[in-house]
Amino acid sequence: GIGGGFQYGLQVSIINSPAEYIKSFIGETWLKRYGSSLSEEMLTLMWSFIVSIYSIGGLLGSLSAGYMSVRFGRKKAMLFANVPALLSATLMGLSQLCGSFEMIITGRLFSGVCGGLVLNIHLMYAGECAPRQLRGLITITASTAIAVGKFVGFALGLREVLGVDALWPILMATNALPALIQLLTLPFFPDSPRYLLIDKKDKEGCI
Repeated sequence: GIGGGFQYGLQVSIINSPAEYIKSFIGETWLKRYGSSLSEEMLTLMWSFIVSIYSIGGLLGSLSAGYMSVRFGRKKAMLFANVPALLSATLMGLSQLCGSFEMIITGRLFSGVCGGLVLNIHLMYAGECAPRQLRGLITITASTAIAVGKFVGFALGLREVLGVDALWPILMATNALPALIQLLTLPFFPDSPRYLLIDKKDKEGCI
């Protein structure tokens, strides 16, 4: 769940707190580049694009989740999903330093791809690995992970934590932490028995 539903919940909630700071950053960057102020309508449009491009990335991730989970297996697909997560954290974390609001847009797209992948594969992997009598309980942990991710995102966005002008790039890059935790821990987990039997034809491995 740390690299699954948690990632999705975190990214959905984390964008709310630094809204005004990111808008100010876009306005300042535009003024430095082009020597003119950005209109309020254009600023709202750009902010809306930053927020909504996550859904476009999520759609791309969801569409590729089925192929990835069959081609590489549930576990490897989950591990691969950390690549766009780390890319997004790097781009958004360095955006202010590089003076590029385009990096935030690209970072949000990558984080959406990660969210779309993990949300689908998390359910698949957890459900297939769970014992029959615990399958319902284990599968519902995806919803729990999403809720915890949203809560952590809101908590990190508080002014007493990272919700201040100087720290918003760090706030936007916090999705790197669950990605790193999953990269370090998931390799020790088994692969899905269903994947081993049906896709890999490995009956012994499945048993």
